[in-house]
Amino acid sequence: MKSLRELMNLQGRVALVTGGGGHIGAALCEALAELGAAIIVLDTNREACVAISEQIRDVYMVETEVLVVDLMDEQAIRAVPHKVFERFGRLDILVNCAALVGTSELKGWATPFQEQSVDTWRKAFEVNLTAAFLLVQTVTELLVASGHGSVINVSSIYGLVGPYMHLYEGTDMGNPAAYAASKGGMLQLTRWLATVLAPNIRINAITPGGVWRNQSESFCKRYIANTPLQRMATEEDLKGAVAYLASDLSKYVTGHNLVVDGGWTAW
Repeated sequence: MKSLRELMNLQGRVALVTGGGGHIGAALCEALAELGAAIIVLDTNREACVAISEQIRDVYMVETEVLVVDLMDEQAIRAVPHKVFERFGRLDILVNCAALVGTSELKGWATPFQEQSVDTWRKAFEVNLTAAFLLVQTVTELLVASGHGSVINVSSIYGLVGPYMHLYEGTDMGNPAAYAASKGGMLQLTRWLATVLAPNIRINAITPGGVWRNQSESFCKRYIANTPLQRMATEEDLKGAVAYLASDLSKYVTGHNLVVDGGWTAW
């Protein structure tokens, strides 16, 4: 029987993290690098990608690569597997973390329902859901060849439950319908892929609760009052979840949604 240390070891494996230049994506890159995986940081922001790439390479002494990709560009996504294979010759882990979120500065996004636009709805689905579908489709052969293929889709509590709109009263924040619907779609895509791509690839999801990022005091107080663990999440809270689902610690787990929300959805 292997030890826990052996099961969580990712040395020799390669992980691709979309949205790797963002707050959560960077933490997930760090977690996988700490376990020994080579990391491909994919995002639209080259500067952020390079900074994260250099940081984890220097701290964890793993190989890294940066891919600047617009996830609304189908051809750019389809070019990803070739670039990954050319650089590393393999892919073992895909983390679909990139998303348009509730604070995105888009017209017709974080606004009252009657003002939310169809154009922005479509953009959200392209980035939050369609890109994940297409990436999994294009890297399937690489993940099968790995023998350890693991896909982790990052959803949201608002893919599970409806919003408490009173949380946002008096703030410039919002909770767009497109965000919730696309994140709910991510969970169903996870279940669908888990059954269709088994037994060669495992597909699971992580569903974070609200992450603290200097939101208004009124929002934070309301949010915490609705959270059994009496605080908002930090990026660090998600490191263990991705380490578990990416590694052989979870080699008999697929189609699962690991909720990391401090109990928000338990009420």
